[in-house]
Amino acid sequence: MSLRDLNYNHLYYFWRVAKEGGVARAAAALHLTPQTISGQLRILETAAGAKLFARTGRRLVLTDTGRLAFDYADDIFRIGAEMKEALEGRAGGRPLPFTVGVVDVVPKIIAYRLLEPALRLPQPVRIVGREGKLDALLADLAGHKLDMVLADSPLGAAANVRAFNHLLGECGIVFFAAHKLAPSYRRRFPKTLHGAPMLLPAANTAVCGALMQWLDRHDIRPRVVGEFDDSALMKAFGQAGAGVFVAPSVIEHEIMRQYDVQPVGRTDEVRERFYAISAERKLRHPAVVAVNDAARLELFSTRRRKR
Repeated sequence: MSLRDLNYNHLYYFWRVAKEGGVARAAAALHLTPQTISGQLRILETAAGAKLFARTGRRLVLTDTGRLAFDYADDIFRIGAEMKEALEGRAGGRPLPFTVGVVDVVPKIIAYRLLEPALRLPQPVRIVGREGKLDALLADLAGHKLDMVLADSPLGAAANVRAFNHLLGECGIVFFAAHKLAPSYRRRFPKTLHGAPMLLPAANTAVCGALMQWLDRHDIRPRVVGEFDDSALMKAFGQAGAGVFVAPSVIEHEIMRQYDVQPVGRTDEVRERFYAISAERKLRHPAVVAVNDAARLELFSTRRRKR
């Protein structure tokens, strides 16, 4: 026998032994005899050409080969469980799992507006949101732990992950300030931003570089008083009167309402873009399709913004 003839029952027994911590516990959980489990493990080790477990006292511990096999088996049976859950959900009305990674620099209001259409599907959807750095989320996407990643920049050609960019939309930016500051910076905008206290997005965000280039083209040198990875924290400082900050124009009214600030000015020369990154070229997951369609037809629709 070779791994070309891999029996997934053998692999499943191995996986359960590793998860349960021993042959006896796995046998009890599977309602089989320990001898049956041990025999299946020997067949799998023969096919692999290496020991998968080593005995330390009364305990079985994974060998290096065993850890490698377990990582793959864990992915296989996790994905199988997700498939079963998704299929049963479609047949029985159970919520469809939708696991999405949100890059930590994407504004929370934008993330909500982009993901909310998934909740409007006829079939119930359960959203599992995970926030993190792009590289870590892409690794989870490649490992089929995520259905989609929301990002403020596309996946680069040099990335070692097989994934595809789907532009959800783009918009200009609006400059905001607290009520006591906004009138003075609104007059003769954008020249009045020269020397003004400015709160900037983190340097690793796509919008920060474009914003700095725009300020440089207009010969504007603001006084930078803060840089923020967390856009919500930046807005909180702006609300308190610490300085002027920017946000995507499509959420202008939400920013005004939520943070009680006023617009100072706006420009379409600086563009914010948002992407869905998926492991598939053609979108298939119903929730991902809903997010993509609603972004284009609603949130970033030119007709909507002109109304």
